[in-house]
Amino acid sequence: MPAINNLDKLFRKRIQYSNPDPVTFQDLDIILEKMANHIPFENVCIMEGRSRILTKDHLLNKMLIMNEGGLCYDLNSLLYLFLIENQYDASLIQGVVYDHAAGKFGNIGRTHVAVLVRHEGQLYILDGGFGGNVPLKPVPLSGETVSSSNGEFRIREGKTHHGEYRLEMKLKYKDRDWRIGYAFDIDETIRDVSCLDNVRLTVEKHPDSPFNKHPLLTMRTEDGSVTLTDTSFTQWKSGNVEKKEIDHEKYKELLEYWFSQPFKKDPE
Repeated sequence: MPAINNLDKLFRKRIQYSNPDPVTFQDLDIILEKMANHIPFENVCIMEGRSRILTKDHLLNKMLIMNEGGLCYDLNSLLYLFLIENQYDASLIQGVVYDHAAGKFGNIGRTHVAVLVRHEGQLYILDGGFGGNVPLKPVPLSGETVSSSNGEFRIREGKTHHGEYRLEMKLKYKDRDWRIGYAFDIDETIRDVSCLDNVRLTVEKHPDSPFNKHPLLTMRTEDGSVTLTDTSFTQWKSGNVEKKEIDHEKYKELLEYWFSQPFKKDPE
């Protein structure tokens, strides 16, 4: 198990960020993009019954030594720890994801985790754990729209039953109109990742959780993204999408190729 003071070096190595200098606020765009390209959003450990109590050491071992990915509470907790190592004023917040298929906020509670950062008197959300919806940039709570290779993102203020703020998005090639990502509050923040273990347990056990029924893995690529389930493989490439139905053998092959080793070229 690595010592906690190795986190900065191990994180930079995992996301292939070779710059050894202290991380400036302007560097966070690069950090978030590289994180999305190298650490997949995935639930494999849940599906294989390997989930463990959420601690700093577990996160380091899982994602920086074993080179696995994780869900929002894994990915954003790791990002939070990296930011703390780099002297950022950061904390963790919980939110409620909007279920677009059902047309309402999800009913499993505040199970989305993101990072809140204060920089030069302004607050931002950093999210490296929202699957294919990651902003890839800090999103200010001021309401300003930010644009990245994944689309446009903004935070709107307005009190609801689910939070005083909501992150909205317009994904590149996918959305014509703004849609809600999740709602959240900032009055209750978390600075100890182990306090999020209740989120992990809910995601693993709740009957309505989308992450405890089938494997799901997704990761950004140089020109789009790939998403793998046990029945399909979807690849977005320069705005074009190709989805293939797959069997279990093909699932294992694609899992090994795309998610079990450093990113490679497209398979033949």
